[in-house]
Amino acid sequence: MNANWPDVLRDGAVWLPLDDGLIAVTGEDSETFLQGQLTNDVRRLADGRALYAGMCNPKGRLLASFMLWRTPDTIYLWLPAEMQAAIQKRLGMYVLRSKVRLEDARGNWRLTGVAGTAAAALLSRLQLPVPEVPMASVATDDGMVVNLGHDRFLLAIGLQRHDHIAQELAANAMRITAEQWRWLEIKAGIPVILPATQEEFVPQMVNFDLTGAVDFRKGCYTGQEIVARMQYLGRLKRRMYRVHADAADLQPGQPVYSADMTDPTGMVVLAAPAPEGGQDALVVEQIASADQQALHAGSPDGPVLAMRELPYVVGEPVA
Repeated sequence: MNANWPDVLRDGAVWLPLDDGLIAVTGEDSETFLQGQLTNDVRRLADGRALYAGMCNPKGRLLASFMLWRTPDTIYLWLPAEMQAAIQKRLGMYVLRSKVRLEDARGNWRLTGVAGTAAAALLSRLQLPVPEVPMASVATDDGMVVNLGHDRFLLAIGLQRHDHIAQELAANAMRITAEQWRWLEIKAGIPVILPATQEEFVPQMVNFDLTGAVDFRKGCYTGQEIVARMQYLGRLKRRMYRVHADAADLQPGQPVYSADMTDPTGMVVLAAPAPEGGQDALVVEQIASADQQALHAGSPDGPVLAMRELPYVVGEPVA
């Protein structure tokens, strides 16, 4: 681990080539097709925005999480590499007679994460456009730049230009690890669905309604009825929180226990080493337990999970 990377993050820039999945969706029916599969309103991509979204099973449980952006003829779905093959295949099952094509886009683009207070200035020096507001996307001559918020940017660069950009980043920013990039996602309170957590959560449990990853006005999609019923008629009993463990080996899918409970009351969503030592994680937990009781990882007497702040208020949607 890079011991001084948080200092660089505060005063400069860090970067990382991302070995993530990328699905290209093309064809004249691509927007309509994705509108019927994802939790967010895909039509909102038309004005240069990027969107977080999820894909649910018929019971409203999340099968995958994505970030989306578009070019004039393609919508891109960014997701963990270990999820791509299965999710791309599942999406393909619903294409039927629609004029839609799903392709693995990793052979055409290279994904890079750049973060830090000096990240925007560095991208400008590299003659890359800098979206000014979070979740805005701007096309380049050969790629796309997305503002992820919290001084984080995603670059999707064509193969010919990527090597030059990577060389410039290596010369002007500190390279970090995949675990450190994941910690930045945890700090931002952005959930990522992985194989260990598939079909465990309805979108509201992982704060999709707070981070703008679900649209309750867009109309039908797979699982929409359950998600809407939870929003308008049900009572949400679990939410996602950020926690810290001084000494633990936290893993996605690991059970979480509240004090004096012999059965799990929650689950780890994401975990990564914290800069100050130990681990930080996002966990879904019963709201009552999170507010009033100590949480433990793995077993009722496992490592204590201490609450840490998220950049948004749990319970209040992000504007």
